Amino acid sequence: MALTGLQIFKLLPKTNCKKCGKPTCLAFAMALAQKKANLDECPDASEETRASLAEASAPPIKAVQFGTGDGQVKVGQETVLFRHEEKFYNQTVVSVTVSDTLSGDALKARIEAINALQFDRVGTHIQVNSITIINESGSADSFAAAAEAVKAASSLAMILVSDSADALAAAVAKVADAKPLIAKATADNAEAVARIAKDNGCAVVAEAESIESLAELTEKIKAAGVEDIVLSLNETLKNRLYGLTQIKTLALKKSFRALGYPTISCVLEGKAEDQAVKAISLICKHSSIVVVETAEQYAMLPMLTAIMNIFTDPQKPVQVEPKLYAIGEVTDQSPVLFTTNFSLTYYTVESDAEGSRVPCYILVVDTEGTSVLTAYSGDKLNEKVVAAAITKCDVENIVKHRKLIIPGYVAVMSGKVEEETGWEVIVGPRESSMLPKFLQEIA
Repeated sequence: MALTGLQIFKLLPKTNCKKCGKPTCLAFAMALAQKKANLDECPDASEETRASLAEASAPPIKAVQFGTGDGQVKVGQETVLFRHEEKFYNQTVVSVTVSDTLSGDALKARIEAINALQFDRVGTHIQVNSITIINESGSADSFAAAAEAVKAASSLAMILVSDSADALAAAVAKVADAKPLIAKATADNAEAVARIAKDNGCAVVAEAESIESLAELTEKIKAAGVEDIVLSLNETLKNRLYGLTQIKTLALKKSFRALGYPTISCVLEGKAEDQAVKAISLICKHSSIVVVETAEQYAMLPMLTAIMNIFTDPQKPVQVEPKLYAIGEVTDQSPVLFTTNFSLTYYTVESDAEGSRVPCYILVVDTEGTSVLTAYSGDKLNEKVVAAAITKCDVENIVKHRKLIIPGYVAVMSGKVEEETGWEVIVGPRESSMLPKFLQEIA
């Protein structure tokens, strides 16, 4: 359970030495309680104090990692139930299944199809980040062979799913260095599966049909020496959504450590679009890992987009790089217009500029990711900002004319921009949708 500032203060040296950068130990304690300071900043804290505070300050939901290298993923470690309270940290992992009944070219094609589930959206790269190998054959050898094939053909993090501890042991023996997530430990096989996970340094999935049973199971797995656990509630979609909310609430609001772990859910039946709908529901409430069977791009994109939207920091808008962008086959006579680096604003303007079929330049100025009117009202968009962007991007040496098209909503800036830059200012349309007609008329 989180300690208050006064409780932390009682554990500190109380010397007011200012080595931490705070005027008093009490001020430092308050900063620690608010997560605005780190205990390492206090050089005089005793080992006993460090141990006590480390346990008390541990996140209510444990962070669990699996996979290696660039393919490693991290789930859990959340501190709030709702994003607006702070932000969410570790994105939901989407994993696509591979059956161990596949082999040869069919298996290779399936892995390649999963690897190809990558998209670029509003300047951000999003992709599937895990492959789940399912022991549908019932054969330990086939399961191990499929796991080995996935490891050789993909860098994505692996999840191994089997009801058989022997099959899991055989597969892990082939891919242990890839640090797969092992699924699943149940009340019947918990000791055997936990032993495999402990011996190979892997995380394990604990599955039960009720929250109470899950709490008992995690304690059993922890007693076997495994700390990295992922929870799976074997219920209908309706009951699972309710149960996942209960698990997260108990972990965050009640600091119930037995349920303080990330969660995993499987959606393996139905059409691709049905799987997408169910998966998005689980992404929203509150599954840390969602496993689906479909590898259809049209179904995957909305899932990944939902994750991108949910895990965007509400205090930090999605931004594009402030620079000069060329639209079409530009020349030194192509028109130059500017907008802000709020991604939604930029991509709207870019789309409409492309729709005009008039080659042009878009000068994106840095307004800390805010829209045109918001930036102007907050003085993040003014004549000096525009002039600095022109200079930084060397626009004067890229085009021969000295004409700048500004958004119609900030027409009031035109005079000051002309004075600051020496460029002729042309007031563009207020709405981006009018850009195609506007650019065609001035071209």
